Amino acid sequence: MSRELLSTVEAYLQTEVAPHAALIDRNKEELQRVLLELGDRSWLGLKVPTLWGGLDLDEKSFYQWQMLLARYSGALAFLQTQHQSAALQIATSQNSELQAEYLPLMVRGKKLIGVGFSQLRRPGKPVTSANPVPGGYLLEGEVPWITGLGLFEEFIVGATLPQGDALYGLLPLVSTEQPQGGFLELSQPRELIAMQSTNTVQGRLKQWFLPSDRVVMIKPKGAIHQSDRRRVLHHGFFALGCAQAALDLFTNHPHWHYLSEKVNYCRENMFKLLDSADFEKKLELRASAINLAHDCAQAAVVISGGGANFLSHPAGRVYREALVFSVSGQTPAVREATLGCSKD
Repeated sequence: MSRELLSTVEAYLQTEVAPHAALIDRNKEELQRVLLELGDRSWLGLKVPTLWGGLDLDEKSFYQWQMLLARYSGALAFLQTQHQSAALQIATSQNSELQAEYLPLMVRGKKLIGVGFSQLRRPGKPVTSANPVPGGYLLEGEVPWITGLGLFEEFIVGATLPQGDALYGLLPLVSTEQPQGGFLELSQPRELIAMQSTNTVQGRLKQWFLPSDRVVMIKPKGAIHQSDRRRVLHHGFFALGCAQAALDLFTNHPHWHYLSEKVNYCRENMFKLLDSADFEKKLELRASAINLAHDCAQAAVVISGGGANFLSHPAGRVYREALVFSVSGQTPAVREATLGCSKD
């Protein structure tokens, strides 16, 4: 990311997002307002090729962006990354018609898309299945986590095909019954300890017909696990942004220097290892980022005193955001590394 763009993004976040972070965390309309403002600036297609109006950022620039958003609003960071993920999937799809239909609108926030495929990480019997039928696929099962009800129009679901491959396709993000009898039923927004405004729901699919032209891509069996391993640092940058948000709350306290040095060290090494094949070292850094988010957030709470217990207090909000980022995109390896790091 160019220094000029980085400065522009940070100035926007400091003036338009940070002062309203508490409200953005709890109010869907306020979260929607700032999300659409990102679209007005064409900031919702970070890794989308310029052909479609995106910024086509490299990895380092992309993660600088994610850290910045997590620093100023965990809810906004969490919501927009769902859309960014969907845009990247469509941008790398072989479905050129979907690309032409969706991408120019997605980068400007004129079409907002979420995702619902974390269930593909779960071992055992598929949580969401897809069976080929003439003209498309029949989807069946549960979609445990879908973020953005009332904020996104559609979402990309992940479902397992009979041979174990993963199908990704577009569905409406609203409870819908199809003429032929299939249906998608969405729950009420789930009560979360943080980022309630993101309206995370659960979905249930029964004989839902997905036409072939709504298929984004089909990936080989186990592809999500390979991606998690290759991109093990990915969610760690959100945790680092959260750690920085906590540090911002006690800059005049002597403890700030100690934790700030640790955060800077972790950040520098995560960027150095972006292209590295050293999974174990990257895993260690991911765990360090998670634990630093907790250490910094806890310090912010302790230094703030009893006031941090108020729902509107920034230290309490950042502490809750640290809990969310500690399990975002969690795999067994990340879980064990995080627990091991916390013992050191």
